[in-house]
Amino acid sequence: MGGAVSAGEDNDELIDNLKEAQYIRTELVEQAFRAIDRADYYLEEFKENAYKDLAWKHGNIHLSAPCIYSEVMEALDLQPGLSFLNLGSGTGYLSSMVGLILGPFGVNHGVELHPDVIEYAKQKLDFFIRTSDSFDKFDFCEPSFVPGNCLELSPDCSQYDRVYCGAGVQKEHEDYMKSLLKVGGILVMPLEEKLTKITRTGPSAWETKKILAVSFAPLVQPRGSESGKSRLVQLPPLAVRSLQDLARIAIRGAIKKVIHQEAVSRNGDGLKATPRFKRRRVRRRRMETIVFLDKEVFASRISNPSEDNSCEGLGEEQREEEEQSPAETKPEPPVNFLREKVLSLPLPDPLKYYLLYYRDK
Repeated sequence: MGGAVSAGEDNDELIDNLKEAQYIRTELVEQAFRAIDRADYYLEEFKENAYKDLAWKHGNIHLSAPCIYSEVMEALDLQPGLSFLNLGSGTGYLSSMVGLILGPFGVNHGVELHPDVIEYAKQKLDFFIRTSDSFDKFDFCEPSFVPGNCLELSPDCSQYDRVYCGAGVQKEHEDYMKSLLKVGGILVMPLEEKLTKITRTGPSAWETKKILAVSFAPLVQPRGSESGKSRLVQLPPLAVRSLQDLARIAIRGAIKKVIHQEAVSRNGDGLKATPRFKRRRVRRRRMETIVFLDKEVFASRISNPSEDNSCEGLGEEQREEEEQSPAETKPEPPVNFLREKVLSLPLPDPLKYYLLYYRDK
């Protein structure tokens, strides 16, 4: 699936294109998409394709197309403090974006069939927490991933406010998926080749909305163990945060308020977002072609024969544009005000590092 919007040169341009095409429609979803760079979830040798609106698969690792994730995030109608269950959590890209919206008092669980993908997801989550400045701009609900088949959840597992399934659901499993929802909850899943939103309006009342046509690999059916019994998946317990952790959340929140108040008194309108550097677009004489083959998506670039002889003219156009355009300079890197404020406090270093979650930068 994919190919609905133009490719971007970077993560921000991809999000701009998704907004323009009305796949991203709300500010919360936009902020989450901008905070996590999609390329960080690709293997290094495939990152050149990260900002195309295409699905990516390598072995057991899989990412849906950006337009699909956009529709899913919008349909889930996420709010701080909700509980979320991601069935087929994969790389953790979606779970991490959801965690930015849920905040520190939400619940963020994922179930993934392949142990190697869970290890990959944990590595990507650790990299985000340690290195991304976005981590300090949000109150994060860190996802927890457990191995197993999502059709074998323990019958005593808790119900959730929001549930997403990242594999095609057969009609026979629709009621099973619905049973995971609290009253008032929202379930989003590919059901019979349609991305479907189901809202539980009462103990036995539902509202169903078809969002768009999709093509997902079907859920893997459970295989019995050697003893003949199913291997039930135990989801993480709904643990209460420790007093120490609650104190860290409260202190970071208080510091953020101080930073905002200082900014308001300084410039009258709070912290302004650093303007994103826009690369000057150069017209290229080539077309991008999307090829669908046996439900797989391939992207290729081909030259337009009718324009092959105009390269010399193109060079002249580029030189003229460069002469007319003022020199562009990249903005300075954004300042992590929270980190600077914490490091300036008269506190023991171990406490400072605890408040910063022992992050690298």
